[in-house]
Amino acid sequence: MRLRRIKGIEEKIKEYSDVIVFDAATLKGKWCEKFQNNNPIYLEIGMGKGNFIIKSATLNPNINYIGCEISDSVAYIASKKIRGINNIYVINQDATLLDSVFCEKEISKLYLNFSDPWPKKKHEKRRLTSKSFLDLYKKLLGSGGEIELKSDNRHFFEYSVMMFNQEDFEILELSLDLHSDKSDIVTTEYEDKFTSLNQPIYYVKVRIK
Repeated sequence: MRLRRIKGIEEKIKEYSDVIVFDAATLKGKWCEKFQNNNPIYLEIGMGKGNFIIKSATLNPNINYIGCEISDSVAYIASKKIRGINNIYVINQDATLLDSVFCEKEISKLYLNFSDPWPKKKHEKRRLTSKSFLDLYKKLLGSGGEIELKSDNRHFFEYSVMMFNQEDFEILELSLDLHSDKSDIVTTEYEDKFTSLNQPIYYVKVRIK
């Protein structure tokens, strides 16, 4: 269920300018300066309310994390929890414009957690694993860069695996029931809900050749 837009969000979100980067395009190629270190940068597209990125950043203090969220209301909610964690920034950004925010090879790893499956064929280009998006990721990540994808939607997962193969990504790991195959998993809000209902989580990890 999509969150309703918070009343007065345009002003409320400005209170978190220490977490949300509003002038993200000015940092293209300069994100290490923003973080004040040369640690690898991991990007989550569609960060939701922030559970996954917060847990990841807490467990990995030597990794820099950026959460991309198109909904300003959701970015606001996540930022309230992120404040005080010094290796996370948030960008309130449409994913189609990420090449205006990051230069080539500026990102080391990308997470796609429970992306909108856009099931209708006419909406294929909106899927975050369509060819246009994969071409974008190749630029941001460069050779050796990795993508991790989790989904509860079997059709979207199969489509994504097909596209990774078609676009010459190397598949490193694949699971049709992640929580049966692995332990110590950093989860998202959706993931916790689905696993509580005994719904399998589909997972694939790929690398750019």
